[in-house]
Amino acid sequence: MALMITDECINCDVCEPECPNDAIYMGQEIYEIDPHKCTECVGHFSEPQCQQVCPVECIPFNPAWRETNDELQAKYERLQTEAKAAS
Repeated sequence: MALMITDECINCDVCEPECPNDAIYMGQEIYEIDPHKCTECVGHFSEPQCQQVCPVECIPFNPAWRETNDELQAKYERLQTEAKAAS
């Protein structure tokens, strides 16, 4: 699953710089997570970093984006390949 940010977000700005995939961005009112880029930090860390730093615990798993660990790993590898090709 990708993660999501709920309406309880207080826009404290601590999650965005923690995301190794640049999946977190400022939406119209609160921060949002691009599920196409979110790997739950698979490939980078053992736990999602945004969840670790969120002071209000408003970053649950997104039930609309169910992915296995293998799928998250494949997404991580795809994102890494794309990043290398762009640089």
